[in-house]
Amino acid sequence: MAESFGADAGRYDRTRPRYPQALIDKIIADLPGCDLLDVGIGTGVSARPFRAAGFRVLGVEVDARMAAFARQDGFEVEVAKFEDWDAAGRTFDLVIAGMTWHWVDPTAGAAKAAALLRPGGRLAAFWNVGQPPRELAQAFSVVYERVLPNTPFAAMPRDPLAAYERFFTSTADEIRSVGAFGDVQRWQLDWQQSYTTAQWLDQVPTFGGHSQFSSSTLEELLDGIGTAIDGIGGSFTMRYAAVAVAATRQQDSRVGPK
Repeated sequence: MAESFGADAGRYDRTRPRYPQALIDKIIADLPGCDLLDVGIGTGVSARPFRAAGFRVLGVEVDARMAAFARQDGFEVEVAKFEDWDAAGRTFDLVIAGMTWHWVDPTAGAAKAAALLRPGGRLAAFWNVGQPPRELAQAFSVVYERVLPNTPFAAMPRDPLAAYERFFTSTADEIRSVGAFGDVQRWQLDWQQSYTTAQWLDQVPTFGGHSQFSSSTLEELLDGIGTAIDGIGGSFTMRYAAVAVAATRQQDSRVGPK
């Protein structure tokens, strides 16, 4: 599924939510330099605010189609699975993963990030977790249950932030287990974005696994979701929680389990 997002890279880049600047500012505070590695750079959504802040960005991306899109925007990208990627001796001040760290083997990923970071550098994995209005969330669940019964997609969580908790917790635990980082921190910034029916339907096909649906299944799903949004007036406000799990590479430490 991690390699399915490039099916429509332009749509992904156009529709996926960005990240609040306050979160970016927290991540880049007090770093020793400006060399950044973006794990799963995708089309560049997560990397752009860091580039705007003066960072030199190198991306690693498993999907060649996403990598090609990011290169068109001026990013240097190497196509590889992060766990297998050869850094060729390069090191960095910041390793980020925007909406991608849950695709990385957590133990191998944290250890590799530690080996790539200079002393005082930081690993920051972050996610945008959306919560639609309760009435609309229930309507979406009904649509998924009807169109995709007996699949994981039919079991939409009532509390998406709680559902993501296992990612946050496992990421923090694996960072600690490496023994190369200081205290693991979690930052959460709440923000919101309004969508019309058309804007939301434009984004839905970019969700994990959705590009693998048949055209008839996707059409039925979008029709049901669109009807639900139109039923509450044709627009809604999505509440987002931007959550980062971050830790700083210690000055004197060896990579390995505690």
